[in-house]
Amino acid sequence: MENFIVSARKYRPATFNSVVGQTALTTTLKNAIQSNHLAHAYLFCGPRGVGKTTCARIFAKTINCQYLSPEAEACNQCESCVSFNEQRSYNIHELDAASNNGVDDIRSLIDQVRIPPQIGKYSVYIIDEVHMLSQGAFNAFLKTLEEPPAHAIFILATTEKHKIIPTILSRCQIYDFNRITVADTVAHLKYVAEQEQVKIDDNALNIIAQKSDGGMRDALSIFDQLVSFCGNEINYQDVIRNLNVLDYDYYFRLVEAFLKGDVTTSLLIFNEVLNKGFDAHHFVSGLSTHLRDLLVCKDPQTITLMEVGADIGKHYQQQALQCPVDFLFQALKINNDCDLNYRISSNKRLLVELNLIRICQLTDEKKKSISDIDLPPLKSIAVETNQNQANTLSKTAAIPAVVVKTSESKQSVQPSVSPAIKPAYKKTARPLSISISPFLNKQVDATSEIKQAGEQLTVQQEPYSPAAFAKAWKSYIQHIPEIVSVVSYINNNKPEKTDEHTYELTFSNIFQEADFKKELGNICNFMRKELKNSSIHFVTKVVEVVEKDKRNNPEEILRKMTEQNPALNILKKNLNLEID
Repeated sequence: MENFIVSARKYRPATFNSVVGQTALTTTLKNAIQSNHLAHAYLFCGPRGVGKTTCARIFAKTINCQYLSPEAEACNQCESCVSFNEQRSYNIHELDAASNNGVDDIRSLIDQVRIPPQIGKYSVYIIDEVHMLSQGAFNAFLKTLEEPPAHAIFILATTEKHKIIPTILSRCQIYDFNRITVADTVAHLKYVAEQEQVKIDDNALNIIAQKSDGGMRDALSIFDQLVSFCGNEINYQDVIRNLNVLDYDYYFRLVEAFLKGDVTTSLLIFNEVLNKGFDAHHFVSGLSTHLRDLLVCKDPQTITLMEVGADIGKHYQQQALQCPVDFLFQALKINNDCDLNYRISSNKRLLVELNLIRICQLTDEKKKSISDIDLPPLKSIAVETNQNQANTLSKTAAIPAVVVKTSESKQSVQPSVSPAIKPAYKKTARPLSISISPFLNKQVDATSEIKQAGEQLTVQQEPYSPAAFAKAWKSYIQHIPEIVSVVSYINNNKPEKTDEHTYELTFSNIFQEADFKKELGNICNFMRKELKNSSIHFVTKVVEVVEKDKRNNPEEILRKMTEQNPALNILKKNLNLEID
């Protein structure tokens, strides 16, 4: 019975032209051979299974060939090529640095380098996994690597170039091997399948290529595994079942549920995936890839970025036509956030389910608008009239007051705020729990709230004196609750009139101003009601004090500080503080 040889060894490239996916590197090496510009040290680095050691062997075989072809390929007929093919060549020496990583191993190699080749021109030393050498071994190797004998050529191979010391890197020509693309892997697997008389469809080949992650050796190992499982006929379903790969169909069904806003179906699909033994994090990563492929299908110029079979590619294009670009962008953002938070979540299943629910809600405009609402603190929600609207009404109306209709006439009221404050909320049909009166911490529903707002939107323009304004301001200070954080600012600030109905308050820093603005709506409502004038409004200004206090008396400093902020007296009393 003939011994079985795995495909990764049986179909290992023997010439530069048969190397898959490294055209640029093989062309450079062939040109160097033809022009006789050979370096004394090479470093081949790249991912696993992309052809580093294979190219090193082909290179060593070719430079010793006695009858090179015009394409700089070995003849496979001379004594050097025959001995290499029969694995008895004394010109090529391989060292596994993973198991021979000590100083003594390198010294033995250095002694061996002095011996010239018996056949051919060069002795080639291939050191695989060179990053595993110890620090001492690297240092012992430096001098020989820098000035080797004329007949010696070193080829170092590694998957982790960053672990090699810079003094070694500076002595080598560095060749970076790329991951093998899905298209190149599929083409080579087709060739191997034809040679082995195995029938396999394109979708199955694409799954193998993607599973190998750019490594041809991994792809051929998976191919052998599937042949052992399925025999000489391999289809897509056999591949996803044997390799435990999540079927594309799950993601297509999931996106259809997203577009319909069907939360129930999306959760059931996720539960089905978990019942089949798939990891939830793998599911989230696959969903991101699926959404990304749908996005690149939206543009004919980016459709080449997809790495799937032809049949599945058509399905992607059909579904991409149904998906708005904004939906794909937002879904990718939500899913990526879930991917980032997965490792730190204590309830991972709930995290993924919430992720699916949020994506389902993207297509529901009503839910989307509700999720975007950003309500400010209760004290800052005050229904006011717009200054420009009030001025216009006062000039054009024939009656002294114009009353805005409320919800009783089935018309919604669009409240406006003082020019000093921008609206921090959006109109919505859902009930809101807010307080209209500045003195009542009482929750009301949207209907009663709009009704009260309508009563306050009556435009009034009665004149008032400065004394009346000062009296109303003092009255507000007496009624303001002590829990309000701006009580000290209001006590120590007297509004200065800058226009007919505009008053300015000055603060020493932006934090005092920010706290005051939270209460500004309530102040405006109170003053307008007391003075019966809807045009009253307030503006703020920050004047930072940059002068240093030169007083040395601590008691004087404390007195001045408490005048600006009376809360310091309460803090001093509660903590039993004394002045040093």
